[in-house]
Amino acid sequence: MKRVLSGIQPSGQLTLGNYIGAMQNFVKLQETEECYFMVVDLHAITVPQEPAALREQTEAVAALFIAAGIDPAKSNVFVQSHVRAHAELGWMFTTLAYMGELERMTQFKDKSAGKDSVGAGLFVYPTLMAADILIYNADLVPVGDDQKQHLELSRDLAHRFNTKYGDYFKVPEPYIPKVGARIMSLDDASKKMSKSNPNPGSFIALLDPPDVVRKKISRATTDSGREVKFDPANKPEVSNLLSIYSHCAGMTIEQIEAKYDGQGYGAFKKDLAEAVVSVLEPLQTRYNEIRSSGAIHDILKQGAEKASVVADKTLADAKELMGFLAPKR
Repeated sequence: MKRVLSGIQPSGQLTLGNYIGAMQNFVKLQETEECYFMVVDLHAITVPQEPAALREQTEAVAALFIAAGIDPAKSNVFVQSHVRAHAELGWMFTTLAYMGELERMTQFKDKSAGKDSVGAGLFVYPTLMAADILIYNADLVPVGDDQKQHLELSRDLAHRFNTKYGDYFKVPEPYIPKVGARIMSLDDASKKMSKSNPNPGSFIALLDPPDVVRKKISRATTDSGREVKFDPANKPEVSNLLSIYSHCAGMTIEQIEAKYDGQGYGAFKKDLAEAVVSVLEPLQTRYNEIRSSGAIHDILKQGAEKASVVADKTLADAKELMGFLAPKR
């Protein structure tokens, strides 16, 4: 079995894009690989967070992991800050990183653009991400296209450490699913569907009630034509809606195109909304059961304990290789 590591930030509501692009793949991977899935709360605080909201959203994301089908009996589900070795190894990797390579990070440039002041955490958080991955010696890291650059830095830091201190860290490989890796915004298909988009109509949140889902899809941008056809170059918004339909209804693009041949967008959008609702309603039911039972706290405690066994050993080994004096026992 290969070891898989991935995480989602608890900032904002998780979207249908998170579910199709990431969480569905997590559920598949746990059947064949050793999986570590975490709520990356230390990354969330690279931008200001309201404390009560951060606590609530951290628990919510963890519960949505389980509601989406991640089985804590098969996967380690935990909160990043509950495994303290992440932060310490993150600092160690920060000392191995160069200013130039951190300045080149696309996400840093995007998130800092136009701001009068930028927190140092936003600048160095790719080295913490490297620690998240390397502390478990992960083989595979599910990433979207927007995170590939960060994984490349993780690979570079692993090579750098191994060259300087001895061959220890496994160099991870990206896992990018060919289908469903990138669901786009409902109002602009040139942008990824994102929980951070200020326009709530641009995304479908996993906890949106059915009537809200229907309204958002009815208002989703299409084009001036009528043909339900998958053509990303010329019909990007319609193509995005077709991708969502395909994933939610379990139909091929060709089957959907044939079903709505000559019908226009009205019937297509109406049925698409029902396909999305049919996916989200059972997930929301499971989510509410998990939250009301309080079971998520035991799941996260057990997940952190299991993860800490691996992470603490990796940290101790890395510190010894770097020359740190071990405490006397």
